[in-house]
Amino acid sequence: MAANMYRVGVGDEDDDYVYFENSSSNPLLIRRIEELNKTANGNVEAKVVCFYRRRDISSTLIALADKHARELEEEMENPELNPVDLPEKQKHQLRHRELFLSRQLESLPATHIRGKCCVTLLNETEALKSYLDREDAFFYSLVYDPQQKTLLADKGEIRVGNKYQADITDFLKEGEEDGRDLAELEERVWDPSSPLTEKQIDQFLVVARSVGTFARALDCSSSVRQPSLHMSAAAASRDITLFHAMDSLDKTRYDMTRAIAALVPQGGPVLCRDEMEEWSASEANLFEEALEKYGKDFTDIQQDFLPWKSLTSIIEYYYMWKTTDRYVQQKRLKAAEAESKLKQVYIPNYNKPNPNQLSVNSVKPGGVGGLVNGSGAAAGAAVGAGGLPGALGVISVPPGQTPALGRACESCYTTSSYQWYSWGPPNMQCRLCASCWTYWKKYGGLKMPTRLEGERPGPNRNNMSPHSVPMRHGGSPKFAVKTKQAFYLQTTQVTRAARQVCQDIIRPRFLARHPYLPLNTAQIKQECALRLPDEPKKPLPLKPVERKPLESVVRYLEAHPCPPKHDPPRGQTVTTGSLTPIKSTPNILNNGSPTILGKRTYEQHNGIDGMKPKAPQWDIMAKRTAEPGRTTSAPMQQVHELD
Repeated sequence: MAANMYRVGVGDEDDDYVYFENSSSNPLLIRRIEELNKTANGNVEAKVVCFYRRRDISSTLIALADKHARELEEEMENPELNPVDLPEKQKHQLRHRELFLSRQLESLPATHIRGKCCVTLLNETEALKSYLDREDAFFYSLVYDPQQKTLLADKGEIRVGNKYQADITDFLKEGEEDGRDLAELEERVWDPSSPLTEKQIDQFLVVARSVGTFARALDCSSSVRQPSLHMSAAAASRDITLFHAMDSLDKTRYDMTRAIAALVPQGGPVLCRDEMEEWSASEANLFEEALEKYGKDFTDIQQDFLPWKSLTSIIEYYYMWKTTDRYVQQKRLKAAEAESKLKQVYIPNYNKPNPNQLSVNSVKPGGVGGLVNGSGAAAGAAVGAGGLPGALGVISVPPGQTPALGRACESCYTTSSYQWYSWGPPNMQCRLCASCWTYWKKYGGLKMPTRLEGERPGPNRNNMSPHSVPMRHGGSPKFAVKTKQAFYLQTTQVTRAARQVCQDIIRPRFLARHPYLPLNTAQIKQECALRLPDEPKKPLPLKPVERKPLESVVRYLEAHPCPPKHDPPRGQTVTTGSLTPIKSTPNILNNGSPTILGKRTYEQHNGIDGMKPKAPQWDIMAKRTAEPGRTTSAPMQQVHELD
């Protein structure tokens, strides 16, 4: 019951970090619940803070994040906490635990919640490996802005370590003098042992308030902001007036006559105003709006709302604003609003089948479909032996039972699982086992690094059939991707002429450096039609091609005969000097059933469907050439070679 209750806490440490599902095939979203609101139709929506994974940001920002991580590693004083010595597999999985906080808020249906997780600010004193030891544990240290596409360090980082501690000096021994200049370390602003009594000091402060009220009456801007007498008197009673009065007493060495004269110099009474009086009503409204959006992030408040104010002025105004009735009123309104909102919501477990589950309906007899979730015969045997098909025709093999050998899991290379899920592009027909599918949904990656991520080559399946049977070079598996069609672009004469005539419009050098800019072809055609009659009627210069006559080619071949080629003994592989070179097969990296990633060779990627066997007529000619006493004219032999 408690595991399915999702609540809104008072602070960040109490908020629930949850998984949200917005796609059946993509990884789960990680969000933090800020509010739970009930809509008009009775549904519950969650207002959440967005967290982003590494796969959600650009490669440029990922490079900045890696640079920041390296700087943190260099600053770590404890070598046991440094993740440099971790194995590659753990480093790969550790990247899946890193998140990026954002200030972006969004509303999602509460029914899309798929469980709880834990997200913490990265602590320099905590080993990164500890996150791998805990389920559903993530960390973040940077803040991502989806609009500006920027990545900044979180200002709320906890500074722990020796470099953040104060250096405490030793106690002075008896009779030892302090060699420091105390005048440079501190400044006295009040002497409690002054000759003035408490009553005299209070009387002087009343005089200072009266002078401040009179000074506001003489100031035009103050009379507009405080039109009534009691508002001016309240403003004159603020701390800024009292601090000035006590500072005047200390500067005049607590001489009451000189201190009163300092309050009213020759130019008129002194007017002391703090940030509450300096700010206008519109600036105060902007500050309250910014505080509602960013909280106590004063740097962002200054940059986005009040760039003409200094950071010191904003912070000082904030603490003065908290002493006003305006703050108390807003706090009461928020408390009443929070009471009317939902505190928690119960979301039952989501038990509906995933559309990516491989089902019996996708099995094609004798074809590729029979291999997506075990062979078709194995499926029939499982049902016939007492196994019941699951929801939507899904075959659920018991944990102790091993299904027929088929395509292996793309992550862990296992060939047995109680459930399979399709993963990746449909034309590649990849699949994941149940354990790796859960890892993919939670952490947004595969358990093992793959060649698609540039970290390891996938297992070689060039010489393996879909049934894990060795296959010759003569053919490729039928489930491979469609071969690429070779084509070339042939331009018309008008297009070639327009390139020369309208170079000022086309700007080929500029477009070559900006290939995604649109090109107005209609304008170019129209301008070309206008300019072509004005161009001189000259044919385009063609580069002459000199072709040698056949006799010179024959004479060259007679002078450079080709050495005879001997047929290699049976049982040996054909060398690269033969007519049909065959690439040597690299070693298989995995002894289990191969996977689809990294299976295709270079030839198959470029549309060559395997290696063609050597034509039989070439075998006959090679054998005849190798026979002793039999000669063949060099020109004829070379002509056959050219064929």
